[in-house]
Amino acid sequence: MSLRLGDIAPDFEQASSDGPIRFHRWLGDSWGVLFSHPADFTPVCTTELGRTAKLKDEFAKRNVKAIALSVDPVESHAKWIRDINTTQKTEVNFPIIADDDRKVSELYDLIHPNANATSTVRALFVIDPAKRVRLIITYPASTGRNFDELLRVIDSLQLTDSHSVATPADWKDGEDVVIVPSLQDVDVLRARFPKGYTAVTPYLRVTPQPNRA
Repeated sequence: MSLRLGDIAPDFEQASSDGPIRFHRWLGDSWGVLFSHPADFTPVCTTELGRTAKLKDEFAKRNVKAIALSVDPVESHAKWIRDINTTQKTEVNFPIIADDDRKVSELYDLIHPNANATSTVRALFVIDPAKRVRLIITYPASTGRNFDELLRVIDSLQLTDSHSVATPADWKDGEDVVIVPSLQDVDVLRARFPKGYTAVTPYLRVTPQPNRA
């Protein structure tokens, strides 16, 4: 069964490059990014894991833990990590799940037979501290992920969880946001948005981004 937004991310215990992982316990009170890779020693995946390692500080600022997955065993991951560190000029600083028995891949519906009968698709899940799935993106094996977009969406999720706002098209952290239509009480609007807002239409009200909680 496919996961949907709002579902509890399945828990699992599996080997990884950092030792055994009990997923929910490992995640703790953090946000998580779980992303799958078709196989070790593939060119696009190598660049993605290098990029993830270089974003360590950006993830830390957002209380996010990254964890990758491939259907190859731990021994293969160890060799691949050496390649990633060398070619991408970084140090892999997060676990790579060794899902050689496909247990996690089945839980997260990562193998799409019409795309490839054995390799996982390039899927990505953002999971909040309550262990709920908040974002799902699935890429074909040939296309690398956009990590700037990933950080942008995490910024939006964390902001909108704390305030009665939504983020418009192409929004970036620090830009104006929109007030959710369900909020109509004038006194509440004045209290929550002391910087004021512009009513373009009754349902489209633009306000400066609130301070993060």
